[in-house]
Amino acid sequence: MRPTRTAALALLLAATFATDLALAQAPPAGAPAGGPPAGAPARPRLAPLLIESKAFADGGIVPPKFSMAGGNVQPDFKISNAPAETQSYAIIMHDIDVALGGPDDVLHWVVWNIPGNTTQIEEGKLPEGSVNGKGIRNNAYMGMGAPAGPRYHHYVFEFYALNTKLDLPATASRPELLEAMKGKVIAKSAYVGRFKTEPAAAK
Repeated sequence: MRPTRTAALALLLAATFATDLALAQAPPAGAPAGGPPAGAPARPRLAPLLIESKAFADGGIVPPKFSMAGGNVQPDFKISNAPAETQSYAIIMHDIDVALGGPDDVLHWVVWNIPGNTTQIEEGKLPEGSVNGKGIRNNAYMGMGAPAGPRYHHYVFEFYALNTKLDLPATASRPELLEAMKGKVIAKSAYVGRFKTEPAAAK
């Protein structure tokens, strides 16, 4: 039995679609088989850097002990799931709810060259070899200081895993650190605490 014109047209369209699909899925000339086209930008790797603390929960309220209204004690941090090639860590802590006459907020703490094999930062101290950079006041941890009021300030601890150590003097601060880290960050995570001074402490 001879196929009808409609059936023949359907067969032709199906064959054309299959050919187009095969061409679309084939790698372009010069591209490695199974990989991205030649010259295409590399896809970012999202390393699951995990930060934990016994001082307060991520996103939780910070106890006065770790603030300027209390003991001004540096919190502890546990670091896990870092890339195997991690050589050092850097931390930037800042209050994102304050603008100092522009986009910059209040820098409370900046530190780098925390050894890459660190899994635990103890309360009140840093591993040997770590460098405290220049915060808004001095080269040390400065706890939370948001005044009493209707809302909490958000304090962000940014953790960076780097594939090298940094050659920066202790006089450097956040701008110099960010510049030095370019092209060296292999993982990042953030840990957030909320704080406001209670009226009784403020008095």
